[in-house]
Amino acid sequence: MRETISVKHLSKAYGDHDVLHDFSAEIPLCGVTVLRGASGIGKTTLFRLLLGLERPDAGEIRGMDGRKPAVVFQEDRLLPWATALENVSLISGEETAILELSRLGLGENMRQLPKELSGGMKRRVAIARALAYGGDILFLDEPFTGLDEDNKRAAARALAAAGVPILVITHDDAEAELFGAYCELSVG
Repeated sequence: MRETISVKHLSKAYGDHDVLHDFSAEIPLCGVTVLRGASGIGKTTLFRLLLGLERPDAGEIRGMDGRKPAVVFQEDRLLPWATALENVSLISGEETAILELSRLGLGENMRQLPKELSGGMKRRVAIARALAYGGDILFLDEPFTGLDEDNKRAAARALAAAGVPILVITHDDAEAELFGAYCELSVG
């Protein structure tokens, strides 16, 4: 029997706006699972609930206890006063940070501050940080925003090489296909 994250009758509202209502799913913890649905349907909210960043109004989540998730949020969330290397080294050793940044094509840019990096470079620093963390599950919310096709492919290879389950939110079929075989879960 394969491992899953079990979501049962999950509901979450912000004021009068129901984002998730009585949502249930079995999310496989193997390979890549792509979460799909229209904008505003609750995909990012589901991530935040799974990660424990928010509490559901109703329902339960099982299968996240004891997990060490690594996350690439929609925003890069880099410290503006820290270099790319320092941003990644905060959660890993410098050697691991250098390895991950280099793998994502940022070897020449490690000593630059976020304000000196392009949007795509900042995105790759955020991905490198998640990889350097060494989590046992990756949560990726629109991970390839701002990346050109070559960098999307390189990032997908690096993420897949981590060898851990990946949950990814993307609206782009081509981006989902960069991971090869994947399961699809519709939200909403």
